[in-house]
Order: sequence, then C-alpha cells, then structure tokens
Amino acid sequence: MFAATVWIGRRARMTQRVPGPGPSAQPPVGGEPSVSPPGPGPASSPSSGGGPWPSAGAAALEVSHLTKEFGGRTAVADVSFSVARGEVFGFLGPNGAGKTTTVRILGTLIAPTSGAAVVAGVPLAQGNEAEIRQRIAIMPEAPGLYRRLTVTENLEFFARLYGLARREARIREALDAVSLSDRAQDSCGSLSKGLRQRVALARTLLNDPEVMFLDEPTSGLDPVAAHDVHDLIGTLRDRGVTVFLTTHRLDEAERLCDRVAIMNTSLRSIGRPDELRQTLFSRSLAVTTAAPLGQPAQVFTGLPAVQGWQAAAPAGHSPANYALAVSDPAQAAPAVTRALVAAGADVLSIGESRHTLEDVYLELITDQEGGAQ
Repeated sequence: MFAATVWIGRRARMTQRVPGPGPSAQPPVGGEPSVSPPGPGPASSPSSGGGPWPSAGAAALEVSHLTKEFGGRTAVADVSFSVARGEVFGFLGPNGAGKTTTVRILGTLIAPTSGAAVVAGVPLAQGNEAEIRQRIAIMPEAPGLYRRLTVTENLEFFARLYGLARREARIREALDAVSLSDRAQDSCGSLSKGLRQRVALARTLLNDPEVMFLDEPTSGLDPVAAHDVHDLIGTLRDRGVTVFLTTHRLDEAERLCDRVAIMNTSLRSIGRPDELRQTLFSRSLAVTTAAPLGQPAQVFTGLPAVQGWQAAAPAGHSPANYALAVSDPAQAAPAVTRALVAAGADVLSIGESRHTLEDVYLELITDQEGGAQ
C-alpha cells in the first residue's frame, strides 16, 4: 500500500521559493517531455474581464468568468467557481467539455481568452507564471515520462527543473509515498501503465505543492492500487493540500470529493454530491413487502410527509415494491412502517431511495436545453 505519511513539511517552502519553470516542464500528453525555459509562459498574454481580488489568499483557486476560444470554437464558456484550501474538488464532464482546457489555463500552460483567476494565492497574470508553477503540480492522464531513463533519473530531472534542495531525500520520500522504492532503478519503459501512473504521482509530490491537478489519476490501475491512490489523496487533504481531480469514474468522485462541478463547456452545476441529488430529484421511500397489498391506497394515503405513491414494476408480483414520494423521509418512514404493520403486511425493507452521482451527472449532461445552475 502507499505510505500513509505524505512527508514533506509545508514550512520553508512558503518563505523560500526558487524561481523556475515548475510544472510547465511537465510533459505534454502523448509523448516524452519537452522542457520550457524559465520565465513568462503562455499565460502572460493579458486577459480581459475580471478585476481586483480582495480576498486572493482566502481560497486555493478563484476563477471568474473564464473563457477560452480556439478559432471559432468555444472550449470554456464564462466559468466561475472557487475551491477552498484543503478541499478535494471534482471536475466532471464528457470528453470535450473543457475540463483539460481549464486545467491548462490554471496551470499557466495556455492563456484564457477572457476572465481572471487566482491560483494558490497568486493572480493569473503576466509575470506571475513562475511563482504559480512553484506552488502547483499537474499530473496529466498520460504520464509522459522519459522511458529510457530510470524512475530515479526521471524524478531527478524534474526535481532539478524545480530547483529543489534535498533532491535525493525528496525523491526517496516521494517514492516511499507511492510504494515504488523497490523499482527506483528500473527504466520507466519497463513498467506497466499502472506503475508509470505511480511514478507520475511521485513527480507531483516532489515540490510539495499547495494545489495538485490530477487528471484521471487511477486510469490503468488495478483496484488495489486505485484504493491506495484514494488513500493518498485523503492524506493530502488532511495535510491541507488542495486536490483538483478530473475523472470519469463517478463512484470515485462521490467517494473522494468534498464538492463536484459538472462541466459541459459551461458550468452546469456545482456543490456537494448530496446537495445536487436533493436539488435535482424529489425524495422518496422504497418499500418492499412479502406480498402485494390488497388496498395500498388506504395504507399510504394521508400519512405524514407522504405526498404520493405508486406500485413499482412488476405490479402484482411477490415480493411487491412501492415507491413513495415524501417531503421528509425521517418523518414518513416510521408512519409508513406503522401503517404497513397495522394492515398486516410483512415488511421486507423500507428505506430512502438514494440517487447516485451518476444519476445527477446524466440528468445535467443530457439536459441539452439546460443552462448553468
């Protein structure tokens, strides 16, 4: 399992920052890395819109009216949100929804067409790219490592780009955190996809980032390794690291994320998973009895907090299932139970129907007529 401790203290990094290219030196998706020189990167072109940020240090990320156009196509349309420090924030959406473009903007890899942002307390503006890159880390879905180099040589390369002190110690700590110490001298080309993902995770830990952008971090991992990544993300959150997670695994997002944003070029919705469920779906109870009720209307009508009912298909079969629309499950469930017992029904189960994050996602993404909520 990945080590439970995520080591590198958050102390001196805030007071001693070494200028350098930082995460911009991380590889583009789809090949070996290319190295960008220090100094202003693509995001140095001015952005329109936005304005002063009176509380720039209050959140890990502040995004205001961010828009990005490529030619005549809008990839990100007027997106605004904030992410608290130490929050695991899920960024969900279909392919082409603008998720990666948003991450590339916030990571200073490309410039927005308009809008403004503050990343790790630093405004996204000309001259600030190197400082932002020192405070963040980006892990793309494709690890993009030098396959002819060993694991240690890859990490040494990126540690030098960051201008890190204690490189050997940091590399050891990063490898321990992802349980790869025994593969330190293996070439990256000899590793499986899952192990290369672990190397990429180790790379993101090298500079002790305040904000980590993780793009599909469990892609290609087996269930045990994915579970270990989940534990590592939880440990990072406990240490105050902000994790910006893009994933297509909705069960993963529901388990890990404090809040999620659902994108489809524009921002469709944002909030805690339970808040989104309650906003989009009416609350209901699922009732199962050993045999169909003779007069279900007499049993369910007029009960406290019960607003309606229907027999769930297949009707008339045993066991029988009923769906009850309720305003307050905690008030309705005891009353329904008492009414069923009084009617002589054998109750097999009764509980609140729980919509998943997948239900929320599909409801928002498939509603092509809906706007941002």
